[in-house]
Amino acid sequence: MGLLDAGITNHNVLVTSVDNVLNWARLSSLWPMGFGLACCAIEMMATNASNYDLERFGIFPRSSPRQSDLMLVAGTVTMKMAERVIRLYEQMPEPRYVLSMGSCSNSGGPYWEHGYHVLKGVDRIIPVDVYVPGCPPRPESLIGGLMKVQELIRMEQIGLSRADALKKLAENPIDPQAIIEQQRKTAVAH
Repeated sequence: MGLLDAGITNHNVLVTSVDNVLNWARLSSLWPMGFGLACCAIEMMATNASNYDLERFGIFPRSSPRQSDLMLVAGTVTMKMAERVIRLYEQMPEPRYVLSMGSCSNSGGPYWEHGYHVLKGVDRIIPVDVYVPGCPPRPESLIGGLMKVQELIRMEQIGLSRADALKKLAENPIDPQAIIEQQRKTAVAH
């Protein structure tokens, strides 16, 4: 449910809740900071290119953690890099979200068994909100993950914990392909 779905009265007055306004503003201006560490970073960069046009979803990549509200961890996180991931996460303002992209950042990937130097999932050091599987995941998968983050933001309420919002999101799954197709139809119509 978007902001405009709340209802407009006869006198052009928008009636909605504070939660809806805040969530609409947050999800319509998501500023991710890409933290590309390996081959997943190539797919992340491809997603930021003009072919996929993330700006139509209100997603504007940033290079500074102080300007970002979403961290995209893409690739293999080594033990030496873990400290820097934590530092960057702590520099981000609240509310902040984390999307783990690819098998390596999700669970250690192919280095799981024999890679003593590889962290077995970035969720061991920072809380992760959305996981995007794949080795490396396609740009469409990353867009689907970003939409999941937007849905998570949409489900948040003042006084509702992040865990409760994640439960609500799990109960009401979205179909990213349908949303992308709807965006394309809207673009063609205009």
